[in-house]
Amino acid sequence: MYYNEEIETMSREELHRLQSERLVRIVKYTYDNVEFYRKRMDEHHVAPSDIKSVDDISKLPFMTKQDLRDYYPYGTFAAPAESIVRFHASSGTTGKPIVAGYTQNDLDCWSEGVARCLTAYGLSHKDIIQVSYGYGLFTGGLGAHDGAHRIGAATLPTSSGNTSKQIMLMKDLGSTALCCTPSYALFLAESLENDPDTDISRDIKLKVGVFGAEPWTENMRKELESKLRIKAYDIYGLTEVSGPGVGGECECQDGTHLWEDMFYPEIIDPVSLQPVPHGNRGELVFTTLLKEGMPVIRYRTRDLTYLDYSRCKCGRTMVRMGKILGRSDDMLIVRGVNVFPSTVESVIMEFPEFNGQYFITVDRVNSTDTFDVDVELRPELYNGNMSGILKLKDALTWRMVSVLGIKPAVHIAEPGSIERSMGKAKHVMDKRKF
Repeated sequence: MYYNEEIETMSREELHRLQSERLVRIVKYTYDNVEFYRKRMDEHHVAPSDIKSVDDISKLPFMTKQDLRDYYPYGTFAAPAESIVRFHASSGTTGKPIVAGYTQNDLDCWSEGVARCLTAYGLSHKDIIQVSYGYGLFTGGLGAHDGAHRIGAATLPTSSGNTSKQIMLMKDLGSTALCCTPSYALFLAESLENDPDTDISRDIKLKVGVFGAEPWTENMRKELESKLRIKAYDIYGLTEVSGPGVGGECECQDGTHLWEDMFYPEIIDPVSLQPVPHGNRGELVFTTLLKEGMPVIRYRTRDLTYLDYSRCKCGRTMVRMGKILGRSDDMLIVRGVNVFPSTVESVIMEFPEFNGQYFITVDRVNSTDTFDVDVELRPELYNGNMSGILKLKDALTWRMVSVLGIKPAVHIAEPGSIERSMGKAKHVMDKRKF
């Protein structure tokens, strides 16, 4: 199903023309209204008149998260204060938060992006969508909420946490779709399994899961689909660009369609900052083509992925983004080896004996990096059979060595001992002092 078939299936030639028109307009708008970006363009000796089409985008300078922090709170806003109707912000756990301002037109575009995703997942006005992303400054809750309203669905705004009430309302009201982080979905699934008054196949009407805000693997998808009896779909977004709905999967689940009429994507080498050939992995960069409140031009997301421009079997012509491998700023370098938490998770999820909960601890002892991985067994397997547990520990250790190229210290944890998350999961602690 399409929400906006004319746009979602337009030819690449038509899309190129539309993107070019919008890029020319947004570059001039940003140059005229954002002092920071005007100075940055002048420093790079590029003027708005130099941009004739999207083919010229590489002439423009990049923006980074640090730029947005340095000009906190309003320094990168382009619209006048009276036009801003909503603010969102990142957590700001490592410094000033990223504050994004939205005009009404921005919110309308955002909700359309989410509506396109939800429609591609097979959802409609007949559904009850339980939004268990956090509401508030985080974009997840209100982003999914507005998209659900856009397609006419009933919205159950449970936010995150209070899991027992979430389950009660899910059962009693008959939610047919669940929107949350994959880690919280896994926690909900465990809670449902452990609820003596709930039979998932009888009492739960979910058919679709809409999961995002953190990287998750194909094995995690299979785990969630099996536990919740759903079809699990990825939705992509980020505060700096537009929250969830920048892109989403279709029924083919062969990559995440990015809504290129609103967000122009590039892939660059994160070291050289040069474009990479089509299909090669690199860092994802976005330019917002319609955003008025806080447009971003060549914003470096730090997400590592690739783009596939071939036509999808669903009929959509919008480019497909591969699964996020990780973030260039989340990559761990342990004893000279590049380690992504998502790769560790993918190895763990190969073993059906584990429940998907894990935690990585990196430290430095006597000038040598240590690399510890705690994983939980499924409760029914944690039965005191030490020989069996040791064999499983060895199997996981050597599989990690095979995939990662480095040997971790694997610890089998007691079921329920690793901290669960109500929002974005924290899976890594790096104790090293650099």
